[in-house]
Amino acid sequence: MSTDRGTEELTLEELEADGDLAADYIEGLLDIADLDGDIDIEVANGRVYVSVTGGDENLDRLASSDSVQALQDLSRLAVQAKTGRFSRLIVDIGGSRDARATELKRTVDAAIAQIAAGREEIALEPMSSYERKLVHDDVAERGYHSESRGEGRDRRLVISKA
Repeated sequence: MSTDRGTEELTLEELEADGDLAADYIEGLLDIADLDGDIDIEVANGRVYVSVTGGDENLDRLASSDSVQALQDLSRLAVQAKTGRFSRLIVDIGGSRDARATELKRTVDAAIAQIAAGREEIALEPMSSYERKLVHDDVAERGYHSESRGEGRDRRLVISKA
């Protein structure tokens, strides 16, 4: 089933179906890895959030930023293979996204402190598009400017005065 809808807004039903497909895919991977976890699906702000919590203490092995990103990429591909359209779903393992958001806020704190101390701009480490969005929003709320630079895996944010 192929559609030519690109990244336009999906209906609630389509988003929920994407979440179900991703959850099924993740559940299959957890079974293969012999890991237990509870899978929750939430739809908010035009995105599907699939979270794996509780269960096996070994679930922490999947909670690193790189592992979560890889699992998210694979889940998006699995959904795309079934629906024929790109999915913007977000995957979280054991609260890793919240932990990463907190880490990113500390990074922004440090960058803004350096700018306040006289630096013109601060380039952050490369990060995913989702992480860049979180930082863009945080930086804007604080009255500073951020822009993305670079390509692919080297894409990063540069923070400066507004």
